[in-house]
Amino acid sequence: MKRKLVLRDLVCDTSAIQYLHQLGILDILNKIAGKVYVPTAVVNELKIGIINGVDLPVVTEIAWFNVIHPQGEKDVSLLSDMGPGETEVMMIALESDEIIAILDDGLARQRASLLEIDFTGTLGIMLDAKRLGLIEHIKPLLTKLNTLGFHLSTTTYRMILNKANEV
Repeated sequence: MKRKLVLRDLVCDTSAIQYLHQLGILDILNKIAGKVYVPTAVVNELKIGIINGVDLPVVTEIAWFNVIHPQGEKDVSLLSDMGPGETEVMMIALESDEIIAILDDGLARQRASLLEIDFTGTLGIMLDAKRLGLIEHIKPLLTKLNTLGFHLSTTTYRMILNKANEV
């Protein structure tokens, strides 16, 4: 059994859970984080996706996922034009300096920067997992992400391969 490598707690948006699951590497979240939180809005988005036939995990059946609801309405006015998943991820991240938000949506990432929320994305999680020896190669995962509909520019693709030492 590998030693659990604890970074910080994570709060996940729908896209990261979807793509890591579809890549078959969802469990890396549990290996790189202290705790992994999923907002109730994200649980609901995943349920809707499952009903619509999308290959998604049932996070309430995975013991290491912690379903959480934001406690307050802190700075919610700054988040009103985003989806419910991104909004709750950011609200939870605002409630604790110890939580890193996992966000892939461009607008959500811009807002996180403005609000000084620590964040990463699906690709950042994959890079961390590679650095920690949890995945061997990122390039085939990037290729598969592309086929799954993950939006990845050529510049970002090259940058991730460079950071992963796979150029």
